[in-house]
Amino acid sequence: MAKASTLRYIMYLTGQHNVVPELPVVANVTEVALAFMRSDIFNNPTQSKWPLFTTIDEVRPKFAEGTIIQVAVGGWGDTNGFSTAAKTEESRKLFARNVKAMLDATGADGIDVDWEYPGGNGEDYKKAGHRNSDKAWEIDAYPKLLAEIRAAIGPDKTISAAVPGLPRDMLAFTTLTIPSIIASVDYLNIMTYDLFNRRDNATKHHTGLQLSLEAIDAYLAAGVPPEKANLGLAFYIKWYKTAENATCDVNPIGCATELMEDPVSGADLGKAGAFSWHDSVPKDLSASYERAMEKGVYDEVGGGHYYWDEEERLFWSWDTPDAIKRKMQIMTEKGLGGVFAWGLGEDAPKFEHLKASNEMVDALNEKRQEQSSEGRSEL
Repeated sequence: MAKASTLRYIMYLTGQHNVVPELPVVANVTEVALAFMRSDIFNNPTQSKWPLFTTIDEVRPKFAEGTIIQVAVGGWGDTNGFSTAAKTEESRKLFARNVKAMLDATGADGIDVDWEYPGGNGEDYKKAGHRNSDKAWEIDAYPKLLAEIRAAIGPDKTISAAVPGLPRDMLAFTTLTIPSIIASVDYLNIMTYDLFNRRDNATKHHTGLQLSLEAIDAYLAAGVPPEKANLGLAFYIKWYKTAENATCDVNPIGCATELMEDPVSGADLGKAGAFSWHDSVPKDLSASYERAMEKGVYDEVGGGHYYWDEEERLFWSWDTPDAIKRKMQIMTEKGLGGVFAWGLGEDAPKFEHLKASNEMVDALNEKRQEQSSEGRSEL
């Protein structure tokens, strides 16, 4: 287990990019979340199999001894299982019993609850029966589900929750609900990425420093103790199609995009996308991507790396290793308990962003140790 004075340093390991570098490169990782296991299987009274892209036994030797290995449940678009589970006391207890059964069977050290999102604004938010008005009851039910999971698995297993980074999506995370949420979880993984997405209509940094700071401030203001809050890093790049008559040449930040989401169905219109550093660059984007890599700049105001490609009207948003180091200063400024990244294998094969975050975690831990020693010497 990590020392009390050591920052949590969490990596999501995904089925899409199941790549782990040599042990020295991940030696300071304290926790790993395996993504994903589907939420609906936990509602089956006779469930006995726990399908995942790997096993705990396969993953554990790839990290330092004592590293916590969690199973992440849910993910974007996987809301129905959680909604069904949260409805009644009986359904919550069934879900929680199955979580315990899964942990016992797999040998995992805990669960990461990735419900996107309780109360609405998920992938299905425009569909009949799934609109925010249909899901308002989930706001009160969400803390109850977490409490049942905690009661079932006990104090020695970990519970984390992946939570939205945009205040508009924080429907279930308010001053009224945060105290009961915090009572059940070890920490919150605040998704300070995808902060610019297809529901927006003007360019901004998808994982920018200032927008991340706004997200962290919103949770702290709602009552989340800083030591239970983790900052999120993105090991991938995003692109967006800007509008034909937009003034991006004058100011690339805040310029109009094309319509990126169907206003009726909520469907993705294909005007924005993302890929990881481990992915091949899509052929139709390769020329623009190369220009972005060559000419991208850091916005000192918003705190994000970007490039607007005039030739193809594409806005690119990503974090360089240096931008990641700058963003991680938020942890010191706000006294946060940790940091996490989506995702580890997404940064293969060079792992440049991982190495940058490694350096910062080491430096911040050293600073915490020094401050702790100074505090003891004053006693």
